[in-house]
Amino acid sequence: MAEPYVKKLCTILLEAITDKDPLVQEQVCGALCALGEAQPAEVLRACEEYLWRHEKLAHPYRTMILRATETVVSSHISDLDKDMARAVIFLASSEMTRVKDLVCDWQQAASNVLVAVGKQFIGLVMEEVLSKFQPGALPHYFVVQTLANLAASNVFGMVPFLTSILSTMLPMLGMAKHDTTRVAFCCALQHFSESTLEYLANLDQAPDPTVRKDTFATDIFSAYDILFNHWLQSREAKLRLAVVEALGPMSHLLPSEKLEEQLPKLLPGVLALYRKHAETFHVSKSLGQILEAAVSVGSRTLEAQLDALLAALHAQICVPVESSSPLVVSNRKEVLRCFTVLACCSPDRLLAFLLPKLDANNERTRVGTLQVVRHVINSAASQMEVKKPFILSSMRLPLLDTNSKVKRAVVQVISAMAHHGYLEQPGGEAMVAYIVQQCALPPEAEPQKPGPDSEDPATDSVRDVSISTLYLVSTTVDRMSHVLWPHLLEFLTPVQFTGALTPLCRSLVHLAQKREEVGADAFLIQYDSNVTLPSPYAITTRLLTVSSNPYLGDGRGAASLRLLSVLHRNIHPLLGQRWATTVPLLLEHLDEHTEETLSQKEWEERLLAFLRDTLAVVSDNTWICQLSLEMCRQLPCYNGTPQEKNFLYKCVGTTLGAASSKEVVRKHLQELLETARHQEEAEREGLACCFGICAASHLDDVLAQLEDFMRSDVFRRSTGIFNIFKDRSENEVEKVKSTLILCYGHVAARAPRELVLAKVESDILRNIFQYFSTKDPALKLCLIQSVCMASQAICSSAQAGSFHFSRKAELVAQMMEFIKAEPPDSLRTPIRKKAMLACTYLVSLEPALEERVQADLIRGCLHSVMAVLPEPEEEEDRQESLYLDTMHALEDLLTSLLRRNMTPQGLQIMVEHLSPWIRSPRGHERVRALGLSACLLRHFLEHLHVSALVPFHNLGLLIGLFSPRCADLWPATRQEAVSCVHALLYLQLGYEGFSRDYRDDVAEQLLALKEGLVHPDPAVLFHTCHSIAQIIAKRLPPEQLISLLLTLFESLGDPDKNCSRAATIMVNCLLRERGSMLQEKVPEIVSVLRSKLQETREEHVLQAAQHSVYLLASQHCAAVVSSLLGGPLPFDSHTCTLWRALALEPSLTTQVLGLLLEKMSRDVPFKETRAFLLSSSPGREATLLPLAATCALHEVLSALESGPAVLELYPQLFAALLLRVGCTLGVLLPRSLQAKERRSVGSAVAPRSLEPCSCAVDALQAMLLRGGNEDVVRRVELEGGWQLLRTSAGHEEGVTRLASAMAKCAGPRLPLVMKALVCTQSSVYEIQRVTSTAFLAELLNSNVVNDLMLLESLLDNLAARQKDTSASVRRLVLRGLANIASSSPEKVQAHGPQLLTAMIGGLDDRDDPHSLVALEAMVGLARLLELVKRQDLRSVLLHVAIRIRPFFDSEKTELRSASIRLFGHLNQACHGGCEDVFLEQVVAGLVPLLLHLQDPQAPVTNACRFALRLCGPNLQHEELAAVFQKHLQEGRGLHFGEFLNATCKLLMYHFPELLGRLAATSLFYFKSSWEDVRAAAPMLMGFLVLHAEPEHQPQVDLEQITAALQLLLKDPAPLVRAKAAETLGRLVKFA
Repeated sequence: MAEPYVKKLCTILLEAITDKDPLVQEQVCGALCALGEAQPAEVLRACEEYLWRHEKLAHPYRTMILRATETVVSSHISDLDKDMARAVIFLASSEMTRVKDLVCDWQQAASNVLVAVGKQFIGLVMEEVLSKFQPGALPHYFVVQTLANLAASNVFGMVPFLTSILSTMLPMLGMAKHDTTRVAFCCALQHFSESTLEYLANLDQAPDPTVRKDTFATDIFSAYDILFNHWLQSREAKLRLAVVEALGPMSHLLPSEKLEEQLPKLLPGVLALYRKHAETFHVSKSLGQILEAAVSVGSRTLEAQLDALLAALHAQICVPVESSSPLVVSNRKEVLRCFTVLACCSPDRLLAFLLPKLDANNERTRVGTLQVVRHVINSAASQMEVKKPFILSSMRLPLLDTNSKVKRAVVQVISAMAHHGYLEQPGGEAMVAYIVQQCALPPEAEPQKPGPDSEDPATDSVRDVSISTLYLVSTTVDRMSHVLWPHLLEFLTPVQFTGALTPLCRSLVHLAQKREEVGADAFLIQYDSNVTLPSPYAITTRLLTVSSNPYLGDGRGAASLRLLSVLHRNIHPLLGQRWATTVPLLLEHLDEHTEETLSQKEWEERLLAFLRDTLAVVSDNTWICQLSLEMCRQLPCYNGTPQEKNFLYKCVGTTLGAASSKEVVRKHLQELLETARHQEEAEREGLACCFGICAASHLDDVLAQLEDFMRSDVFRRSTGIFNIFKDRSENEVEKVKSTLILCYGHVAARAPRELVLAKVESDILRNIFQYFSTKDPALKLCLIQSVCMASQAICSSAQAGSFHFSRKAELVAQMMEFIKAEPPDSLRTPIRKKAMLACTYLVSLEPALEERVQADLIRGCLHSVMAVLPEPEEEEDRQESLYLDTMHALEDLLTSLLRRNMTPQGLQIMVEHLSPWIRSPRGHERVRALGLSACLLRHFLEHLHVSALVPFHNLGLLIGLFSPRCADLWPATRQEAVSCVHALLYLQLGYEGFSRDYRDDVAEQLLALKEGLVHPDPAVLFHTCHSIAQIIAKRLPPEQLISLLLTLFESLGDPDKNCSRAATIMVNCLLRERGSMLQEKVPEIVSVLRSKLQETREEHVLQAAQHSVYLLASQHCAAVVSSLLGGPLPFDSHTCTLWRALALEPSLTTQVLGLLLEKMSRDVPFKETRAFLLSSSPGREATLLPLAATCALHEVLSALESGPAVLELYPQLFAALLLRVGCTLGVLLPRSLQAKERRSVGSAVAPRSLEPCSCAVDALQAMLLRGGNEDVVRRVELEGGWQLLRTSAGHEEGVTRLASAMAKCAGPRLPLVMKALVCTQSSVYEIQRVTSTAFLAELLNSNVVNDLMLLESLLDNLAARQKDTSASVRRLVLRGLANIASSSPEKVQAHGPQLLTAMIGGLDDRDDPHSLVALEAMVGLARLLELVKRQDLRSVLLHVAIRIRPFFDSEKTELRSASIRLFGHLNQACHGGCEDVFLEQVVAGLVPLLLHLQDPQAPVTNACRFALRLCGPNLQHEELAAVFQKHLQEGRGLHFGEFLNATCKLLMYHFPELLGRLAATSLFYFKSSWEDVRAAAPMLMGFLVLHAEPEHQPQVDLEQITAALQLLLKDPAPLVRAKAAETLGRLVKFA
């Protein structure tokens, strides 16, 4: 049977080869190959017969069959007998030559078959092919192509045939007229030549070792003659390339004399092709082979061709490289290979040609030449050895080239030179200098990286390449060590090499460490023999200075410090041990920070400390003086980098401070003053720092030097003794004065504190005073800064308290003059800031200022800062720092003044100065004033000292001033106002006798409120104001209440409406909290606020009047409620306000709520009506009274004060409103209100919507909020429950989410709520029964029912509703009963029979056309199964499994998913007890579960994963269960084919008897409506067959399966057809 069945399978597949889908064709081809693996001869025979039988089959399909044939032949070539081989050869030969025209895919496939067979049966193939390769007639194109490929694939088999082939072919060459045929011959000659060369190269392995090159020489030359002399001249580019490809390997087989004879023609002929072809790779490759052949025979004619060769090759190398074109890159490699050949045979001619081109005008020429030079240096090192000086001297011009591409190439050449010893020759230093020069290029000066359309591919910049080259040469080329060390040190100090410092330092560190390893003598620098090297002082100065900006230049700070540390022995012999400790600390600090986080000031201090420590260790005055001299010399080098020059000035000061020679110090200071660039602000500051640092050790000398300089001719505006000052203008003199003044300031700041008081007035301030008349802004700043420094120095002195500063008032007045001269509305200079800072230090000195002077000082400073306008946004960042510094200076000044009068009166004086600014209509002025007030109050509080219990008499006035500002329009003002109130309350506590560290719980609440004032909405803002007022009321002394209220009443007219509202809120709060103390004032206050209700429409006034409304209702509650309900709907704003007023008192609110509940439930909720005249569907309209009562309930419940009443009526309110929501679903407004509702929607300000259901939901939310269940409302909102409640489709889910939230957050309320809802279970309205059942069912999902002992009653109540006429109710009952598994799993066993009966009843529900009750029953059973008793379960297990089986293939996703998931739970329930009972069900469900893993719906596939994992143990084989567990984990991707293969393998191993049953079930799914499942079914069938043993074949009906699969081959889905074809290929197993 085997052969006929395999033939049948082959026939089916071959018939399917004509499928239109390429993927299906590929799969059919694969199936044929699979059949061929088992029965190669039968498949090959079938393919052969099919092709012979179907002569008219289109060539694309014949191609597919031939490809399958080739695959089978290639895999089983050793199993093929000669007869079959002959048949296949004949078929392939026939297919290949069936038509004369070229049909490439088809004929190529046939040719490939012949080549595959030829690997084993070369004789038979050659016999057939040569039969079609006869003399006198041109062969078919693919006959020649096949011969070529055979030569390539079977060298040893083909070469013996080449002699006869060539003798037959040569006459054909002359007959070939078509270019296509000629190309084939060229290809064949190329492969023949390559095979021959390979054969000759491996004669030791060849079958005939006697073969010689001469055997082929004559024929090859004859072919060469035709190819070169005739075909190469063709106009067809493809032919020319084919010819040139052949000529390369052919040249190695030509006789030596013939090659020598042909070279003068051959080389020009090949070179000419460069001009004709854009793609020149094949030309270059062939040229390289020809050159190698010529060199191998010692050609003498090659010399004459060199010029032309070099010119052509050079032109090729200069062509720009397209990185995206592999052929162009390969061409460059071949061209460079040609240059290598020429360099080895004619190095002199090559260099004579190349080196002059380094001076060419064309950039590409220069770059290309340099690339060739680099290649030759590397590839022909021995030939170039004697040419080193010549090559080095030729590089002079390229070193001057400014083109970046040339530079890059030059660097690469120098790198090659370094590796081959060139740089050790004379002239090598220039190359090193060039590399360093390129390292120093600034990154921003580099050309941009080329784009995708550029000719030049994206490459590293010249700088990057140079840095890499320098480091590599330093670290990897050992011979370069003595060239670079210590030569590289020469590049450290010149400014032009600053950009190269980092790579220089890194290379030098490596070189120094290597030298140190050799020995100390090799490491020490011999300065006598290296006069060009920088001195140790120059190196130290340079490296230390550049380290001040450590992250610049790729981290030059760390690199410089490492080099400095390594060079310690060359710097000074005593430094090694100390620097080994200090330098790593500096490096560690850099590692811990980034450029953004590093504090520049702290870093410079660390470096200066390092310098001081170094000087202390050296302790050699000569060495220190030499270092200071070098530092001064290097100062001009840093004119372009002010920060580094500034730091170097500090280093000079530090070094001079350590010097013991006063003459040297005075000399250097004089030179610094004379040579400094005084016009530069940064330099003035740096020089002043230098003098200040030096003064710490040489105070008298520094002051004397400054005095001498002031007496010099510099300041007389006439020709002086210093030439540098001869032509100074007046402005320049002012700058010199600025420097001098700054120097005095820094001297005062840094001089020893014990000496400064004696010098400050006599020697420092005396010289400063004479310049106060200046108008120059820079000089002003310097004067102010110096005064500030001098004052600060006095204050910090230990004797400051006894120091009498006689010129204090004069200095303060001068500072005020400077401040007043500034423009009042803008802030452009730091003059104000520095002047106020100076005043801050001055006012703390004795004598004290007069009161008038002090008041003028405060007013002037406040006006100069407060009135400054905020900066525009575009300038804000630039000015923000200056403004903040100025404000801090003002704060410090006012605090300093307050410190001199720390009494309530002193505080009042300061606040009075600030009061106009606090009430300013301009926000920026208010926020500044409040900030200053808060600062002063904090200071007053921190330094409060109460000697006796005295009243804080102005507390009320101050709180009244600040508290309304808690609602200011500006958030910053609000926060500062709270800070002020907080400080005032603590001041009061201090005056009451509490200690300073006492923390009052009430006052501390203000700080928590402060955070909420940053960006609050108005509701939060005013609620916060109310809370602030409550805190004030709790801590305000009774006697201060009147003054506070009067101050607040003044604030009612505040232009800032927010502050006015805050005042109203605070007044009301104070009246509520402390009104009993003002009994006689209450009527007046209430009367005023009530009148505001009629006079104004301001919202805060309306709220102020509300407190009196409830009095009316407390006397006439029913009448008020009835009259308000009788008003028109929707309620206007005043009516709503009055409703909310009824909630002010709990007992009153209880009465109102009770009346409204009665009104809402008295009438029917809706009336049935016809929707419109022509409509036949009934509609529902809400009744008026319940609707109005619902709206009123919402308004009353919206009031915060209604909370206690809501708690009292909680269950009644909740149940009534929840059912009201249910019975208003889809209910329309009464017609009388519909038009009004439409008009309100169109109006600009629409009142609250009257939509009945929304009204009920809003009321329910308000009721929960007032009942203290904010978390319930929030939880339901987050889950979208409120929106669901409003819709018919989502109502049940909304009720469920509400019940869940209630169970989690409002458990104690549930017993009474449940009782109220149970009473509605018999409602005539179905929707109300559904609503209450959904709520009660969800309660069973929470364990709160156990805690409250509600479980039994809830179960009984729900069980009683199992026969409800509503399917929705019955469904919800089942859900509720199943929920017991979540809330009370321990109770399930006790109620197991009842629960199982209910669920099985749901499965059998016949009055549910959509099976929704059954769905709920399946979901419920899945939850309960694990919890019920085994004996209860065993009786129903099979019934349930059988009942749910039809749902596996339901059209509804939910039913498929639930039934499959339940099946998994049933399997789990069987573990360890009843597997044998359930095994049959598992087997029956296995195929559906496996196939539905490919279900289009994710829930179903997840359910299948779950079910299969649980089925595994019941199959009683651990391996199978392990496969299920491994592949089907949740969240893991599934490779379905891999999993199915593993599963079927184990099934057939452990359950071979199930083959027939599983296969039959799979057949059922061949007709599935889901494409993926339909495709999975034949896959399953195929894997079952693949792994079944042949003896089990009788279990399956092969004919039936084959017919079914044959039918699937016509399926509309390509995937299904492909899988069917794949399975057909596997059926060979049973053949």
